Amino acid sequence: MERPRPCPRRSSASAERERSLHVWTRTLLSWSTAVLSVLILSGCGEEKKPYAWQLPPDFPEPFVPEDNPMSEEKVKLGRFLFYDTRLSINDTMSCASCHEQKRAFSDGKATPTGATGHHVARNSPGLANVAYLATYTWANPVLDTLEKQALVPLLGERPLELGMGMHLEEVLQRLRDDARYPTLFREAFPDDEQPITQDNVVKALASFQRTMLSSHSPYDRYLRGEVSALSASAKRGMELFFGERAECYHCHSGPHMTNSFRSKDTKIPEWEFQNTGLYNVDGLGGYPGDNTGLYEFTGLQRDMGRFRVPPLNNVALTAPYMHDGSIATLEEVLDFYMAGGRDVTSGPHMGDGRASPLKNAFVRPFELNAEERADLIAFLESFTDMDFVNDPKFSNPFEE
Repeated sequence: MERPRPCPRRSSASAERERSLHVWTRTLLSWSTAVLSVLILSGCGEEKKPYAWQLPPDFPEPFVPEDNPMSEEKVKLGRFLFYDTRLSINDTMSCASCHEQKRAFSDGKATPTGATGHHVARNSPGLANVAYLATYTWANPVLDTLEKQALVPLLGERPLELGMGMHLEEVLQRLRDDARYPTLFREAFPDDEQPITQDNVVKALASFQRTMLSSHSPYDRYLRGEVSALSASAKRGMELFFGERAECYHCHSGPHMTNSFRSKDTKIPEWEFQNTGLYNVDGLGGYPGDNTGLYEFTGLQRDMGRFRVPPLNNVALTAPYMHDGSIATLEEVLDFYMAGGRDVTSGPHMGDGRASPLKNAFVRPFELNAEERADLIAFLESFTDMDFVNDPKFSNPFEE
């Protein structure tokens, strides 16, 4: 058997080159490891902390879409955008034009008018605790996030509200040219090379609105054990509200007196749309053609005139009422429900809603004496949270 040949001896020069290469390789590996460690540590150090919700007692954490996590920077930016008329086509209207803080973010009008004068068919709802709704606007089952909802007034053309979409680049350029916004957008969206975009406007607005939490009304305090927070009249009204005579609670239930609810831990969002017998233009339960409610989306006759049940937070501040603002006061709302619907005796919408075959069965006539009426109104007024409507966190930042 042939013996293995010995390895050839390396010259001293070759040995030195190999030794140098070995040292250089070790140095490179050490340097790479160090750089990688720094990058990892830096990434950990820059990892954003979870948003610190300032939630009232017994309020669950709101649902937030995964692609728009909450941050203080987004909320700050969204507050400025909410009050900025430059989001509208002609620099005349902002979100706050239809959602005034002193009115619990409603506007006191039957229905609003858009930036160019277009009539908007539905009443501007209040925004207290809007973070917990399962659907948005009065009768759209598709709009299940505040981000989706924001697109309606910003981009919608029929009716045109703000009209941002018709001059999108012009509107965005207004923001880019402002001394404040480039920094605010960069802080809110630090990973975006060009952060001033339509998508980020929407995300910031939604983030700000999620912070509009109302929890200091007399009724809220009563639920937390402050028995004296409600007057004797309001307590009697509460018995009527949750009793089988008025039966308000069948639709106005849950944490915010609406059957529309969603939080972070909600498995199946709760929502319903109801017909209350406000109209019956054809004897079959029909509603005015430009305001048919859920029927607009489903085409099902049973959905004619069905609208989302509004929350009752600050309801005394959000008049007028109903989806079209056609009832002026809480007293008139009470008259409407006591009658079991509305009989429109003249005009283009004439018809007896009381006889509608499509209205909710719980909307039926009932009687209250004068004291009971006053008690029920007193209970509804106990939902008013003056801390909310005066909270500087939600006020116009341009006036500070």
